[in-house]
Amino acid sequence: MLQILVIEDDHEAANYLAKGLSELGHRADKADDGETGLQMALDRDYDILIVDRMLPKRDGLAVIEELRKSGNHTPVLILSALGQVDDRVTGLKAGGDDYLPKPYAFTELQARVEALARRPKSASQVETTYTVGDLTLDRMAHSCRRGDMEIPLQPREFRLLEYLMQHAGQVVTRTMLLENVWEYHFDPQTNVIDVHISRLRGKIDKGFDVPLLHTIRGAGYTIRDTAH
Repeated sequence: MLQILVIEDDHEAANYLAKGLSELGHRADKADDGETGLQMALDRDYDILIVDRMLPKRDGLAVIEELRKSGNHTPVLILSALGQVDDRVTGLKAGGDDYLPKPYAFTELQARVEALARRPKSASQVETTYTVGDLTLDRMAHSCRRGDMEIPLQPREFRLLEYLMQHAGQVVTRTMLLENVWEYHFDPQTNVIDVHISRLRGKIDKGFDVPLLHTIRGAGYTIRDTAH
């Protein structure tokens, strides 16, 4: 699931976009002017921003330029009725990552959003430490702690926990784990995930009052702090 912000002053277009993205399983927030959209983008952690170029209060390019100046590198897809080459170049130079002229097909927008989501993060964006409750995983030191206790993890357990913590609070499916932790693009028809989840749960939850790793029956797994 992607967290997406749609900054679009055409309410019908914004509702259409948000509905389509939600049906794909994503969460879509909306802002109908540049000032509101800029503040939401600065205050919250989004995976993708979809920004209309012509906006009230602050135009789309000014929003993007301000985000980049603040150090925010969230991928931006610009939507605009201005579709000439010079317009697209201007949008990309302002800090946009992709440019989709209006009118557009939703399937093309979907493909472009998914392509932006697959892009590797720049070094400035890559997190090195993940924290859920009192559990901390340090990618650089390759270490894991819960409270004051050091937790030894095997390489696959570390990668599994890392992926779960990257998606903390979200439901992670078995398919997502197979593809991103084991690099399988097929179902090996084994209980490899169940075995590793069980081992990991025994290491990070056993002996602690608050369980962090949860099985969502029929859906997958999630890691979250249920104490708050």
